Amino acid sequence: MNKWTRPRERSRALARPAGGRRAASAHHYFAFLSYSHNDAEDADWLHDELERFRVPASLSGKLTANGVIPKRLSPIFRDRHELAAADDLGEEIREALAASRCMIVLCSPAAAKSKWTNAEIDAFKRIHPDGCIIAAVIAGEPLASESPGREDDECFPPALRAKYDRRGRPTGKTVEPLAADLREGRGGRRIGFLKIVAGILGIGLDDLVQRDQLRRQRRLAGIAAGSLAGMVIASALAITAIEARDAARDQRREAEGLVAFMLGDLKDKLEPIGRLDALDGVGSKVLAYYHKQDTSQLSDAALLQRSRALSLMGEVANLRGDISNATRFYREAMAGTAEAIRRSPDDPERLFDHAQNVFYFGEMALLRGNKTAAETAMREYKRLAGRMIALQPDNMRWRMEAQYADFNLGVVLYGQRRFGDAAVAFQQALQRIEALATADPSNADYQRQLPDALAWVSDAKLAEGKIAETVAVRERHVALLERLLSQGNNDIYYRLRLVKANQMLGQAYADQGRLDDGISRLRSAVQESERLIALEPSNTRTLELAFKARLELARLSSADGNRGEAETQTRAGCAIVSQLLARDHAAPAWQAGLRDCWIMRARNALAEGSKEGALSSAQRSLEVARRISSSESAEDELGVAKSYRILGDIQRTLGNEKAANDAWTSAYAAYPKGVAELPAEVDERAAILQRLGRGAEAEQLRRRLIGMGFQFSDAS
Repeated sequence: MNKWTRPRERSRALARPAGGRRAASAHHYFAFLSYSHNDAEDADWLHDELERFRVPASLSGKLTANGVIPKRLSPIFRDRHELAAADDLGEEIREALAASRCMIVLCSPAAAKSKWTNAEIDAFKRIHPDGCIIAAVIAGEPLASESPGREDDECFPPALRAKYDRRGRPTGKTVEPLAADLREGRGGRRIGFLKIVAGILGIGLDDLVQRDQLRRQRRLAGIAAGSLAGMVIASALAITAIEARDAARDQRREAEGLVAFMLGDLKDKLEPIGRLDALDGVGSKVLAYYHKQDTSQLSDAALLQRSRALSLMGEVANLRGDISNATRFYREAMAGTAEAIRRSPDDPERLFDHAQNVFYFGEMALLRGNKTAAETAMREYKRLAGRMIALQPDNMRWRMEAQYADFNLGVVLYGQRRFGDAAVAFQQALQRIEALATADPSNADYQRQLPDALAWVSDAKLAEGKIAETVAVRERHVALLERLLSQGNNDIYYRLRLVKANQMLGQAYADQGRLDDGISRLRSAVQESERLIALEPSNTRTLELAFKARLELARLSSADGNRGEAETQTRAGCAIVSQLLARDHAAPAWQAGLRDCWIMRARNALAEGSKEGALSSAQRSLEVARRISSSESAEDELGVAKSYRILGDIQRTLGNEKAANDAWTSAYAAYPKGVAELPAEVDERAAILQRLGRGAEAEQLRRRLIGMGFQFSDAS
């Protein structure tokens, strides 16, 4: 496996799988044409015009934010053509939406009233929050519904007018989409059509119009001038071109050899020691070199190296907390590798390169909270791995890719809270990677996978309520990481995982009632995170691990009566959260960290006797919890419930019994219903029930936890 594309530790809350149907390949369609079937005649015309359109040669092959500009805009998806024999129309349309670069909506009063057109737009916006949607107006009037009495003239469907956030959810606000007017007497159909093409390609309209006109003029002028001048200069041009070609070829070969070294050996030496500045410099220099080249003239190897540089820049941006730019880099890298596959669809190496970019693009979607887009990417990653094995069944690299992809199934199941199924998937994955690592102990890739597999098995055991097995697997996990590091391997990869492993082992000890052991492990996690931050202060992955370890240590210290350490760790952890939010205020994990900071501040203030300070902090925690809460996330809903519960506890200390009871009632209402619960969540529900006077129910839940070996302290 090329080290520059090795998938990192998988995220912990992937979207649900959509069953056994195979996902369409990434950006298989250049556009999804959505329309009311009342407008089928206009749809026929536009569909045919788009698929017949020849992109000017001067633009073809260039790379824009919408991908590599093709020679032809084919295929364009429309359901009447592609799905006539489909057995599951809804599922096929969702897959086509996921596989389309952009969406074109034929806008008319009929389209504005069509529930299917509106549903397609809504689905596209949820899958592609930043995706390109072009409104092609053929009848009616845009935004007419905003004028009383003109509602019947509205041509924009409701979802087209609605603004969606970066997580693919409606915000309740309106937005005016990019529109192209195809109505008679409104600027001409040709200009409107070219505006649609420009939107698909991601270029300016003027640029396309000028090239379209020049192409027509040159076709006529070329016929006359070509025959006259060709014979005179052909010989001289041929000699000059051959000499220039040879010189350029030699220079390019030398430069691309240097680029290959920078993206290979040099990067492999810098990555393990966590030098983001140096990695950034490598990627920037490579992109600067390719920026001077005509993308359409790049060789296959150069096109792939350009994508690798973009992927490297995406990785650096992600580690620095710049998720928006990371997403942009990965999208461009993915467009490049998709183009490489189009040139040679049966090359497994190209499939491998593309699969890595698809995975990381999905990971960025997950960090933004867009589970639908993340699921689509992960399903595509799994499909690509299967295709690689089909081409070369005996290639162990591709077997490992299938291992990564299968392991993601466990992550998806865990995110769905299907903990039993996830445990089976993780255990099978662990057995396979153990067999590979035993057969080839010198293989670094196999060794790297072992700790991650153990971590997930431990989490699944905890979710099933098997605390003794959780501790046993987590102890093995920590011991393995410590052994790998004691062998002189100072790889940042292992050190980062040791921070998380010690934190999780500490929490497991505390869940067993071994509070002193738990605190000791949390202190180890904090100390290791401090060493990593000193090495690379801008690495957001380290910073996130650090604040979580500190807040957990503060929680356990508070339960142990050590108010000084609880306050110190809370202050330090929350300072890191503020630092991260200054980089990206919308990151869900960091917003959750802010919520937990206010919860700990409320506890600390209450322990110090500052009831008003505690009340203020609890109210702040509730504000943040409600702001980030999503019905798709049981963890977010639990955060709201916990904030209400603590607010009620503080109101009771202030003597406000009614306010306290109202808060606890709200806590119970906010508590996620109908989902599998983690043991700590069962304990939280018991705490809420106890405060509402439902002691028998609370006691029943706690007896169940005790029977499984849990001894929760009052640390929640």
